[in-house]
Amino acid sequence: MPAETMIGLNAVIVSVTGEVPRVLVVRRPGHAMAAGSGRAAADAASDGAPALPFGPFTPDRHRTLELGLREWVSAQTGLELGYVEQLYTFGDRYRDPREIAGGPRVVSVSYLALVRDQPLSGSGEAQWRDWYEFLPWEDWRDRRPLVLDQIIRPALTGWVEATNDPGVRARRAERVFQTFDLDDPGWDGERVLERHELLYECGLVAEARRDAQVEGRPCADKADALPGAGMALDHRRILATAMGRLRGKLKYRPLVFELLPEAFTLFRLQQVVEALSGVRLHKQNFRRLLVANRLVEPTGRRVAGTGGRPAELFAFRREVLHERRAPGIGVPLLRQGLD
Repeated sequence: MPAETMIGLNAVIVSVTGEVPRVLVVRRPGHAMAAGSGRAAADAASDGAPALPFGPFTPDRHRTLELGLREWVSAQTGLELGYVEQLYTFGDRYRDPREIAGGPRVVSVSYLALVRDQPLSGSGEAQWRDWYEFLPWEDWRDRRPLVLDQIIRPALTGWVEATNDPGVRARRAERVFQTFDLDDPGWDGERVLERHELLYECGLVAEARRDAQVEGRPCADKADALPGAGMALDHRRILATAMGRLRGKLKYRPLVFELLPEAFTLFRLQQVVEALSGVRLHKQNFRRLLVANRLVEPTGRRVAGTGGRPAELFAFRREVLHERRAPGIGVPLLRQGLD
């Protein structure tokens, strides 16, 4: 008899404060996704780690998946979401440890939401966290992340060389090159999920060792120190998926304006794009691109800054949505390969 299947709903809720890209996490999901013997397995797998807001989809209660998601987010965080898009569906076996104890398989439909700063409340002990706490190798804004050379490079080198099969070794080396470019100045900011998946396979994230322990399978320790903070269940994988999706969409959709007030300075716009993409922009080229693509327009107002003359305020020029199919912000002009 086939195992029961449940549908779960997850939300990656992103905001940017100053130069910090933040993701909303909860400590108490506030629902009975796990019960009975499955509760112990779920507790062992989450270990009190931060989780993305989530809850079960109830067909009799929720007319659509998105309405169900919005209800759970509101209950757990107090937020009323604006922009939301469906991200991906996660259904790997044992992603919810209740399944090991004979419980249902949980297939989770995840969503990406972009919000401006709002106060938090709700039942989930919600808090904002810098998303680079969980994926520190993705932040290249000031320099090459130290974690790459201190932990990741030696561990991946050992993984490549751990086989005597030349073909397997070559495939592993190619995979490392394609995802991390450890000896190349280029960095593909969109391959966030592929990098996380490789680190998981090599036992370099806490979730890999935790899942192996819960499932009763071996997992070799590749390093004493593990990069980045862990998350409950497979929520760091979901976060990696969202980060890659958002970075890619910056090129062809004006989603960044969902994170800004109606009027903003070009400096603030650049800050937000840099925070999300994880690299620094060339100021003059970035502004020339904005002008050339007619993405913003002056409001005729200025705001006092911390020094110098008042900065001009701009607004998103919404007509561009009807003028072009892909009115992106121009991420290809980012300066890659920082030392």
